[in-house]
Amino acid sequence: MPKLICLAGSSRRDSLNKKLAKLAAVLIEKSGAQATFIDLKDYDMPLYNGDLEESEGVPENAKKLKALFAGHDGFFIAAPEYNSSITPLLKNTLDWISRKHEDGEPPLVAYKNKVAALSAVSPGGLGGLRGLVSLRMMLGNIGVHLTPTQAAINNGNQAFKDDGTLADDNQAKMFQAVIDEFVDTATKLS
Repeated sequence: MPKLICLAGSSRRDSLNKKLAKLAAVLIEKSGAQATFIDLKDYDMPLYNGDLEESEGVPENAKKLKALFAGHDGFFIAAPEYNSSITPLLKNTLDWISRKHEDGEPPLVAYKNKVAALSAVSPGGLGGLRGLVSLRMMLGNIGVHLTPTQAAINNGNQAFKDDGTLADDNQAKMFQAVIDEFVDTATKLS
């Protein structure tokens, strides 16, 4: 069975998207695959800057994350929407782990031939849907195989039960379909 990473594009302690990423990890494990939840607050990095990269190299936390991504078959991202796009934290993280830091390292080793699934949760009515468009485009352009099914969970402040599952049956079914397709695709491609 595939090894899959789950993360949220937020470092906030009570992030709705972090709750969704944790739920994804639980559902992935229930499907028989291996899930690794990572919290981006544990991987602090400076804002990407080519001059900084040239003078100091790739940050250690970027190297650690890149190794995690390279050692897994795919990743699930719960992506908060900031002004109709992805968060600066998520963009910066994805940019840093795209950088080569060893001689002979293949380009985009953290992304090429990986499977990804995307979802979002937001207090608003669209559930973070607009931000998923730019994330899907970016990941597709760097060689990630994206599963077509995604979930945008609206009314996020009321979306979760105390046990971390989704309160609305329709949203729960929609999210389960995302996870099922993700695990199935990763299994077939790994």
